[in-house]
Amino acid sequence: MARKTATMDPGPDTPASAVPGLERLPAGPALFAGRRAELAALRAAATRRVSGRCPVLVLAGRPGSGRTALAARFARTVAADYPDGVLFARLSAPDGGRVPPGRAARLLLEQLDPQAAVPLSGTAEDGRDEPGCVALREALAGLRVLLVLDDVRDAGQVWPLLADEPGCLVLATTAGPLTGIEDIDPVILGGLDRQASGELLADLVGGTRISCDPVGGADLAEACAARPAALRLMAGWLRGNPKTAVTDAARELNLVVAEESAAAGAKGGKAGKAGEAARAAAEAVKKKESPQQSAQDKAAEPAVAPEPAGDPSTWVKPEPEPAEPVPVPDNDPLIGAFTLIYRTLSSAQARMLRTLTLAPAQTADPRTASALVGCPAPEAAATLAALVERELLGEEAPAADGTPRYRVPGRLYPRLVKLREQEDRSAETELARARLLERLVRLTESARALLDPAGGPGPEPLPVALRLRSAEHARDWLLGERELLLGAVADAIGQGDLDGSAGRLVTALLRSLPLTGAAAPADLYRLHELVLTVAERNGRPRRASAALLNLGDLQVAAGRWERAAAHYRAALEHARTAADEPLCARALESAAGCHRALGDAVRAADWYGRALGLRQSLGDHAAEARLLARVAEAHTAQRRFEEADREYRAALAVLRRIGDERGREAVGAALADLRERVEAGW
Repeated sequence: MARKTATMDPGPDTPASAVPGLERLPAGPALFAGRRAELAALRAAATRRVSGRCPVLVLAGRPGSGRTALAARFARTVAADYPDGVLFARLSAPDGGRVPPGRAARLLLEQLDPQAAVPLSGTAEDGRDEPGCVALREALAGLRVLLVLDDVRDAGQVWPLLADEPGCLVLATTAGPLTGIEDIDPVILGGLDRQASGELLADLVGGTRISCDPVGGADLAEACAARPAALRLMAGWLRGNPKTAVTDAARELNLVVAEESAAAGAKGGKAGKAGEAARAAAEAVKKKESPQQSAQDKAAEPAVAPEPAGDPSTWVKPEPEPAEPVPVPDNDPLIGAFTLIYRTLSSAQARMLRTLTLAPAQTADPRTASALVGCPAPEAAATLAALVERELLGEEAPAADGTPRYRVPGRLYPRLVKLREQEDRSAETELARARLLERLVRLTESARALLDPAGGPGPEPLPVALRLRSAEHARDWLLGERELLLGAVADAIGQGDLDGSAGRLVTALLRSLPLTGAAAPADLYRLHELVLTVAERNGRPRRASAALLNLGDLQVAAGRWERAAAHYRAALEHARTAADEPLCARALESAAGCHRALGDAVRAADWYGRALGLRQSLGDHAAEARLLARVAEAHTAQRRFEEADREYRAALAVLRRIGDERGREAVGAALADLRERVEAGW
């Protein structure tokens, strides 16, 4: 598909305070050049209306093309048209992992209304009927909201989120085509034009090095395929090598690209192809083709949506198979630029960069970065700032207390993981992960101690640079870092080698998050699922049963009785394995309550009766009285009035024996009501 050619002046950005949610967008680079045609195309596409749903804009480009920065730029220019807010979510992890639409929907719901009851997911988080997706679409009704979905892998992640609300707008960035959604006209990003490339290099390198050597600047832009990420890396390399000529930088980059291509071919046992790649890279130096044309030739295939199958009134196709992540090839100029600049890093900087790939969501601040590499927080902060200066880290929105936060760019993540595996011993990597978990445990426990001073002794104080200062600070930190904390636990439990530290962090979060007053049931559900995973893996049936009971209780709170009953039945099996009769009785009673809520009085009576037998054998008279009353209620629902009368009288006898006057009044009233109804011919 041809690239859009309209031009426009993007104008000033909308102030962050003008529209709620603008602060969630990636900060983006301080210097932004070119892309006026693409901005114009996006603006024109945003004005088109689609029957039955919100419009979708797709911004497609290879890794390093600047699609996220451009999306954030465009969002700021049109945010005033969407006064109900801007929502942002990444739909891919840096390692290429696919974020299910159900999980993305819950994140977006929390941004839309932090106090909203975010529904729990089902067993699968894909599909338009997933509870989170349904709730998001309902919440967007009647609103004008801009949803920015970054790094989308496939259309199956997007279409469940599309509201039946034409006043909203979805902007999706992707490295590949999004087939399956009707009425989209993607804007394809290639390289910057010659003027924009020169302006960007001149602003980033500074001085007169580019203006005094325009030919060298053009050569360097061509060697970078005029892609913004490669240009920024090479600008960082030039800043670190002030005596190197710009022409030499272009030559160095081409040599490194040729080396990388040859090495990749040799490693794969394809020496012939490696030689061809090296020759092609060398010929590129002489060819001097247009950077923009070169980038266009290499751009991803356009995402042209085919005609809909079946009913022509449908606007969404059946969900496609998830796409594979688009890799950055070894002979890409982006990798060559990274290799050049990586060779100039100090050992501390290189180690920090490699180790940050272990951070949850590859996002860190001085607190977590210092734990990963085992250095003081001020030293970590200085190293992080140096890596940002070299264009190797992206700046995220700061934490609630103003602490700067950084993220490893997804385009560099696979290469950094490879370097970490080559240069760092596995024991060092495991130690870094363990230090991070212990740091997060101490921070979470210190937050709990500030929020609930009477809740028990707090942990040993952290160093001053890491310390949370007040209850408000602790609450903001917990809520602001909640996703990263949950991600750290999930990563650790997924790898299965740090269950002890991960378990302590889960416990700390379960104690701390409810104290914020904004603990999302979906987050608590995820935590109890992780507890269950660890318990089953380590053969601890009692702990597994407790986790399943908690999961069932959360499903009950959400009104999902059948799923709750399934959890309670699984909890019963684990409790029997552990020979824990109180847990068995709890599971039986809870499952009976689900059958009661579903209107199945026969099963409710059966399960209540089994729980009653256990409570009687344990001598738990208060529970015995409660269960006798529940059995009586189940008999009443079956119109077995004599049995109900008998159970109510038995409950009264137990309550009289233990001296529970309030319980006697309640059960006595229920018995009197039953007899009155029976006498009236009920």
